[in-house]
Amino acid sequence: MAVVESMLNFSSTGTLLAAFLLLMFLYRLTCDSRSQKEGEIEPPGPKPLPLLGNLLSLDLTRPFDTLCELSRTYGNVYQVFLGPKKVVVLVGHKTVKEALVNYADEFGERDITPGFRIVTDGHGILFSNGENWKEMRRFALSNLRDFGMGKRGSEDKIIEEIQYLKGEFDKFEGKAFDTTHPVNYAVSNIISSIVYGSRFEYTDPRFTEMVDKANENIRISGSASMMLYNTFPWLGPFLNSKRIIVRNVLKNRAEVTKLINELLETLNPQDLRGFVDSFLIRKQSDEQSGKKDSRFYQENLLVIVGNLFAAGTDTTGTTLRWALMLMAKYPQIQDRVQDEIDGVIGGRQPVVDDRKKLPYTDAVIHETQRLANIVPMNLPHKTSCDVHFNGYFIKKGTPVIPLLTSVLKDPSEWEKPNSFYPEHFLDEKGQFVKRDAFMPFSAGRRVCLGESLANMELFLFFTSLLQSYRFTTPPGVSGDDLDLKGIVGITLNPSPHKLCAIRRP
Repeated sequence: MAVVESMLNFSSTGTLLAAFLLLMFLYRLTCDSRSQKEGEIEPPGPKPLPLLGNLLSLDLTRPFDTLCELSRTYGNVYQVFLGPKKVVVLVGHKTVKEALVNYADEFGERDITPGFRIVTDGHGILFSNGENWKEMRRFALSNLRDFGMGKRGSEDKIIEEIQYLKGEFDKFEGKAFDTTHPVNYAVSNIISSIVYGSRFEYTDPRFTEMVDKANENIRISGSASMMLYNTFPWLGPFLNSKRIIVRNVLKNRAEVTKLINELLETLNPQDLRGFVDSFLIRKQSDEQSGKKDSRFYQENLLVIVGNLFAAGTDTTGTTLRWALMLMAKYPQIQDRVQDEIDGVIGGRQPVVDDRKKLPYTDAVIHETQRLANIVPMNLPHKTSCDVHFNGYFIKKGTPVIPLLTSVLKDPSEWEKPNSFYPEHFLDEKGQFVKRDAFMPFSAGRRVCLGESLANMELFLFFTSLLQSYRFTTPPGVSGDDLDLKGIVGITLNPSPHKLCAIRRP
């Protein structure tokens, strides 16, 4: 309301803007209708209002819930207008998978909204397109594997970090505490080891501030105010959320630049410590050879490092926090996990090879990823060309929302889509089974490049912590008090809560 009131104070300017936007909206509708050839049917959808489109029909605090509800009326492929912007929504496992996998090229572009553009400006991997995206993703995948992502090298780093995390938990001596910071710092240190070649102490203010600001940006970027900014960018000067994001980005980039410069001073081509070293060597090589169209420049490096930390810290850390909270909420499930771990592993350190021997534990981790639904809206896609899909015509450049929440909670795929039910991933003999509708990392060309690392981290952190601790609610708090709605950002975080980590005998 404060934004609206501020806008009304500029009545003449506001009137002109409104008139301009109305003309643009009507012009776009006219162009769309003229460009539609005979027999080309656009997806159905609710009738939009001038300027606002269908915004008044959406719950901007939980838009994915509203989008799922609209599919009951308009089907699994429909369109909505976010202001003057037409967006196609894909709903359900079959539809989303067909688009992202079978039509991977057609739906493989990233829609870079204003909120994401101010963070990356088209650089990096997550929010870039074309040759830059292809080359940076290819380089990142190759080099991250070289530095152990998803391999034995990562396993050793994770096991080492688990001991530091346990040390943090032990400081609370079984008393209630918020798991957010220690878990996020532990997970972020895995990325730090791969990217920089070393970890940070949890007390290092430079490290903790970078992690906290990156997580704050992820939370704010998915807020209602930023959704309004993406729809009406001219609202930017009135929105505090945009100012916070810009401030955090600038501060983090300054710190990352210092870290990169420190690595540059001791750079040795014969002893590469991490991803940054590899990038710097390639950058120097391109500069020495005079390559004019090189994509190995400082801005790309800064944004890629930011991409890796944001994606690699928040998603895995958030999922792990959901898992610990769910164990406290459902102690009978925690009992079964710990019995299985005790029977198979005993007191030794869990390793990745133990996963196949722990079917129930593995099912609990997968069910946490499914129910936690931490990226419910997915990241926005865009069509790379005109495409005919499921009987509808979608123009080139149309933003697309492949609704992951509708896949992970598809009632035609899951027996109890809205309940925590590890049996979704177990057969009648209690053995683990893969599910085709399990798609927490998205799919196709834009599937999360850190999927293998995230899976390794979740298994090792979860089993090691459950082996060592009993997680409970604080005295006077019951499991029923732990809600499953979560806090909405780009990712869906657990609602604020505290847990007790009690050392097991």
